[in-house]
Amino acid sequence: MAGPTLTELSARARDIFRLVVEGYIASGVPVGSKTLAGSGGLNLSPASIRSVLQELQDAGLLAAPHTSAGRVPTEVGLRLFVDGIMQVAEPSLAERAQIERGLAQGGTIESALAAASAALSELSAGAGVVMVPRREPRLLQISFVPLSSHRALVVLVAEDGGVENRVIELAEPVMPGVLEAAGNYLTARLTGRTLAEAAQGIAHEIASGKSALDAASTDLVRRGLAVWSHDAAQRPVLVVRGQANLLDDAAVQDLERVRQLLEELESVESIAHVLDAAREAEATRIFIGSENRLMSLSGSAVIATPWRDGDGRVVGVVGVIGPTRLNYARVVPMVDFTAQSLSKLIGQDGFSRK
Repeated sequence: MAGPTLTELSARARDIFRLVVEGYIASGVPVGSKTLAGSGGLNLSPASIRSVLQELQDAGLLAAPHTSAGRVPTEVGLRLFVDGIMQVAEPSLAERAQIERGLAQGGTIESALAAASAALSELSAGAGVVMVPRREPRLLQISFVPLSSHRALVVLVAEDGGVENRVIELAEPVMPGVLEAAGNYLTARLTGRTLAEAAQGIAHEIASGKSALDAASTDLVRRGLAVWSHDAAQRPVLVVRGQANLLDDAAVQDLERVRQLLEELESVESIAHVLDAAREAEATRIFIGSENRLMSLSGSAVIATPWRDGDGRVVGVVGVIGPTRLNYARVVPMVDFTAQSLSKLIGQDGFSRK
């Protein structure tokens, strides 16, 4: 449902809408007309405020939970607030110092990311999440070594000297020449590239019949690509801290939503897909509730920003996940500052490689 734009709201409606959203974000409970009337600055009676609240509800910006006479913002309303009303400020000196202290401890990439996500979690009252840099080495060679009539070893050699092996099962016995042909084919197309960069082109070449491989070699190539793709998908790519922050007093009224969110945070692959949507962004991305399919069941929000290496390439994403009543104005600049700090640190080669 598309709600009205800010220009379609009267000044009085905008003021009341802003106060409802800010009150809900601060307290986690519906905001009623008496609360608004007592907040000062509106100079309106509770009856007049109730009339405006009903208009905002009819417009799809607010909703009235059946257990309360107050109003809460809908996802459409939160989006309007975030895009058009919210005013963000720079993180405070204390917030900056807390984030930087964790990163200044040095050590491995993983330890620095854990410190960053823990700081974000503590400061935001949500769950801090940082996507670990994807391990996508530039490749030098791939080969197939026979182990038995129905098994082969796939050996991947990277430009940095790293070697990784995987065993694949063969449906039928394969001649050594077939193994060699499949290895030569992949090496010619992978050298100097990452697997992700080359895989799509290889798959297209095979599908279009331009590979000049026989059926047995083609099957081997597909199996070789599949075993590495599957392996990469299973690798941990997230550091998550602060799930306990999601169990605050307001969550007691919505335990099923919180349960669903905690389950989602346990699914590394699912959350990685959510954060992947922010990888190509130039600035902070905010996903509210059903705007992201994977988070729609829990009605949660994600604030995420990509961070980069010394060459400006995106290597990961840092963010906060929590209920839709996250304090967006405060959390957005903190996430952005953390991403900048991570980018600066990795650009200075501030991580150990072990």
